[in-house]
Amino acid sequence: MQFDRQIDTRGTKCPMPVLKTKRALATMQQGEVLCVLATDPASMGDLVQFAKQTGHQILTQEEKDGVYIHYLKHK
Repeated sequence: MQFDRQIDTRGTKCPMPVLKTKRALATMQQGEVLCVLATDPASMGDLVQFAKQTGHQILTQEEKDGVYIHYLKHK
């Protein structure tokens, strides 16, 4: 999937993946896509909840070799 920006939150635990995602999205424009790399399994649900609360859109989430990859579209 194509994206405009990527952040790496691997090695951090809740709430850091969500906080770093929030900071990154704050610097992005409407419609841009953010790719978030995480190793915390809780990030799967945490980022879905974050998106619901803030109006951003989860495009897809996947796990590859213990890395959780999230794509969020800026509202």
